This record gives sequence, C-alpha cells and structure tokens, in this order.
Amino acid sequence: MASATPRPLAPDPPTGDKLTEAVAEAERTDGLGRPGRPLNWRSPFFIGMTAAAGVAVTYGAVEVVLRARSVLVLIGLAMFIAAGLDPVVGWLCRWLPRWAAVLAVIVAAAGVLAGFVLAAIPPVASQTTALASHLPQYLHALRDPHTELGRLNARYHIEQHLTQFITSRGGSIAGGVVGAGEVVLSAASSIVVLSVLTIYFLAGLPRIKLFLYRLVPQSRRTRVILIGDEIFTKVGGYLLGNMLTSVIAGVGTYFWMLAFSIPYPALLALLVALLDLIPVIGSTIGGLIVSLVALTVSLPVAGLTLAFYVAYRLAEDYLLVPRIMGRTVQVPAAVTVVSVLIGATLLGLVGALVAIPAAAAIRLLLQELTFRRMDRT
Repeated sequence: MASATPRPLAPDPPTGDKLTEAVAEAERTDGLGRPGRPLNWRSPFFIGMTAAAGVAVTYGAVEVVLRARSVLVLIGLAMFIAAGLDPVVGWLCRWLPRWAAVLAVIVAAAGVLAGFVLAAIPPVASQTTALASHLPQYLHALRDPHTELGRLNARYHIEQHLTQFITSRGGSIAGGVVGAGEVVLSAASSIVVLSVLTIYFLAGLPRIKLFLYRLVPQSRRTRVILIGDEIFTKVGGYLLGNMLTSVIAGVGTYFWMLAFSIPYPALLALLVALLDLIPVIGSTIGGLIVSLVALTVSLPVAGLTLAFYVAYRLAEDYLLVPRIMGRTVQVPAAVTVVSVLIGATLLGLVGALVAIPAAAAIRLLLQELTFRRMDRT
C-alpha cells in the first residue's frame, strides 16, 4: 500500500494582499472596530523598562536636589521664618486685613533692626578705632615680661609664632581676604533672597497651607490639617522664644561688660545675641569669646565673666527655655542636644537653627501615627 504523500503547505499571501484585505475590512466595518489584545505588562521587557525608568527618575530627582541644595535651604529657611512670624500676623489679623498685618510685622522688624544697627554703629566704630590705636600698647605689653600677656608670650612664644605664620602664609592670607569678600557678597545676596522669600511666604502662608492640605486624600485631610497646624504652632513658638532668649543674652552681656569696664561691649553683645540663636552651643561660644576679651582687663575679671556665662547657661537651660519654649515645643533635653548635633552636621548653622522644631515635628508624628499603630498591633 503506497504511503500518502504529505500535502504541501499553502504559501502565505503577499504582504500587499494582507494590507488590501485589511483596508477592505475597514471599509466594511462600522465605528472604530474592536480593540486588540491588551499588552502584557508583566512581560520581562516591560518589567525591565519600568525598573529602568524608576531608577532614572530617582537618580534625576536626587541630582536636582543636590544641585539646587543651596536654593532649597534658603526656601526651607524662609518658610521656617514665615511660620515663626505667622502667629504674630494671625494675632494682628483680629483688627487688620492680612496684607496690613504682614506689612506691620515687616515694618516693625525693619525698624527694630535699623534702630539696633544705628545704635550699634557709633560705639562699634569708636571701639574699632580704639582697638587700632591700642595695638601698639598690646604689642608692648606682649613684650613686657611683667604683664599677663608678656608672661604668656614668654611661655608660649606667641609673637614668634605669629611672625612665622604671617611670613609663611602671607599669600594665602591675601587670598583668604579675597575669598572672604566673595563670601560676604554671597551672604549678602542670600540674605536679600531670604528676606524676599520670607515676605512672600508670610503673605501667602494660608494659601500655601491649603495647597499642601489638598494633596492629601479627603478621608485623611481633617487629621492632617490638625497635625499640620500643631506643627506650625510649635515652629512659631520656638522661633519667637529663641529670639527672646537671644535678646536676653545680648542685653545681659552688654550690662555685664559695662559694669566691669570690659572693652567693646556693643560689638560683643551683638555677637553674643547672634550666637545665642544657635541652640545649646551658641551662648557658650559667645561666653568664651567675651571671657578672652576680659583677659585684657584682668585675670579675675575674666574668671568672673566665665562664671557669669556658666551661670547664664544653666539659667537659660533650666529656667528660660522651659518657661518660654517648653510648653510649645516639648522636646526632651537629650533629644535637643542630639538633634542640634545632627542638624549642624548636615546643614551647618541652618541645620542647628531648625533642628529643635524638626525634632518636635518628628516627635508629634511618631506619637500620633507610629506609636498608635504599634499599640493596636
């Protein structure tokens, strides 16, 4: 019996014939036809493409943040200052429209700053001139073995080390002066930008808060509003309290230096007030500087000045801060120190300034969100 020969397969129609059939079928079909089979998004190709796109977007976002870090720091600091001044604006809004309240706060802040600068310029200028005129006397005292500076010079060879340093590093010192000028110009421009951003944020803070709250789903919006308003309240209380303690430190320094005839009281009082804005370590650094200047009067006066700042440090930590900021910020002392150290390491002076309210906000979120969920599980 003969075996059946296999039937040859019919060749595929040419591509042109398939296209002609598709065109003819499209002419006979009403509407837009039926959709084809959906794409398989779980295929290795699409999974790889999605992962690669996620990595690229994440890398781009990190690169943008790193490149715009200085601008983002200014924006965050401006928002921080605006949130701190918002309670004052809110209090004034009881009698004034918001734009008038913001204008009143700006004028008051500018007036206080201008008055302080105008009051500080004459003594600072005269004391700077006095320092320049007394430099020969200080140099003579440095070479006199019967004075305190002379004994220190004989023991540690201060004049010799200074001469060697100036001789060997003269070029670098000149370059450092130029670099310092650039830093001053950069700092001035940053202050201008910071001031403008703060004014805009303070004027539009209610709208900014509402915009941020609208990014939250409606089911959670009420709770987020309550937590967000509480965080803004803590930031405002901290900033106003920190300014108040700085004013107290500066005024106390000024009258202490006047009482003991320590030179340059206005200049050093301003320096202590600015340094006291830095939590934990600011007033300590300022006290050490004033104590070193008090050595030019006498060693006992320097010792009394150091003891004064130790006592003030204790009074600020255990009396002023708990009464002024303790009720609004509510951050334990250990957390305060740790947060300031971490903030200063990450962002320098700005990080040290915002560390305590940031720690207060994190503590509030942990109590309201994380700890409650952990207690229910």
